[in-house]
Amino acid sequence: MIRIDGKAAAETVIGKVKTATADLITRKGITPGLAVVIVGTDPASQVYVASKAKKARECGLNSFEHALPAETSREDLLALVDRLNNDPAVHGVLVQMPLPPHLDDLEIIQHIDPDKDVDGLTEINVGRLVSGNLKEAFVPCTPAGCMILIRDQLGEDLSGKNALVIGRSILVGKPMANLLLHANATVTMAHSRTANLDELCRQSDILVAAVGRPQMVKRYWVKPGATVIDVGMNRIPAPEKGEGKTRLVGDVDYEGVSEVADAITPVPGGVGPMTIAMLMANTLTAAYRAAGLEPPHF
Repeated sequence: MIRIDGKAAAETVIGKVKTATADLITRKGITPGLAVVIVGTDPASQVYVASKAKKARECGLNSFEHALPAETSREDLLALVDRLNNDPAVHGVLVQMPLPPHLDDLEIIQHIDPDKDVDGLTEINVGRLVSGNLKEAFVPCTPAGCMILIRDQLGEDLSGKNALVIGRSILVGKPMANLLLHANATVTMAHSRTANLDELCRQSDILVAAVGRPQMVKRYWVKPGATVIDVGMNRIPAPEKGEGKTRLVGDVDYEGVSEVADAITPVPGGVGPMTIAMLMANTLTAAYRAAGLEPPHF
């Protein structure tokens, strides 16, 4: 069984970003810029934004952080997105979700310039991905990272492979299914309400779990020799660590499934590091495209 090392794969991506960033600065005098907007004081969002800014600076990118109060109006937030869309020093614009309840997440996302939409969530980029226009699309960072991990195990062409994606979010499930289709896999999409989910899992050579239910996928669900990508990030009680303590687990029962899978991502240390690495890659790609250059392949 191969324990897929997401940290090592992410460092390979980050190494490419650093090299290509330095090259872009040398050739064109352009430093890729990532602008991250956070509205309110959600603790998890603050941690994510800080880690993104730190990684951007590590890669040699410019990081522009905009922290707005929770009561920020729709008009003020849209005006900021407009300014970032029109700022030539900014190549990637990311609005951290979730937004406060009085703001419409979808409306704000659609306001981002598709060519700066490094989260890959605007309808333009969704359409590019679905239609197979990967040359212009920005792909959401988590499924883009998952695809690199799958390619590392199984190669570029997944012809003849049955793939199952559990989860139908626009952030992971739906783009993941499209990426697998583009790689010639035969893809089934499932979710928490799918009947006979265990039977579908047992037919799958590639299993991507992104449903948000701790350790839902059990050993007896998984086809021997499968490649398992666990996108789940769930906190469960860990009384062995002390009263009130928790630990992080995925959507897959790692201990059990690792006995039958050929390759599996752990949680933590699997998909998570790839997500932030691909955000850096997407920002770099946006800067290369803006400069009229062919971006590196990740």
